[in-house]
Amino acid sequence: MASSGAVPFWRAAGMTYITYSNICANLVRNCLKEPYKAESLSREKVHFALSKWVDGKPEKPTVRSDTPDH
Repeated sequence: MASSGAVPFWRAAGMTYITYSNICANLVRNCLKEPYKAESLSREKVHFALSKWVDGKPEKPTVRSDTPDH
């Protein structure tokens, strides 16, 4: 039987772990001094491809490049 007493604070705040870890990463990046800050901010960019599936086959992927909100 699982206990509901020990809930992580990020879950109690209504966040997912990914959201919590992104907030923490942004805080750490903003605390860095140059040149480390600029270098870490350049690695913050995210690139991924989305493919729609129709009739069991993938269509041409769409490449996206997103950066987290500041």
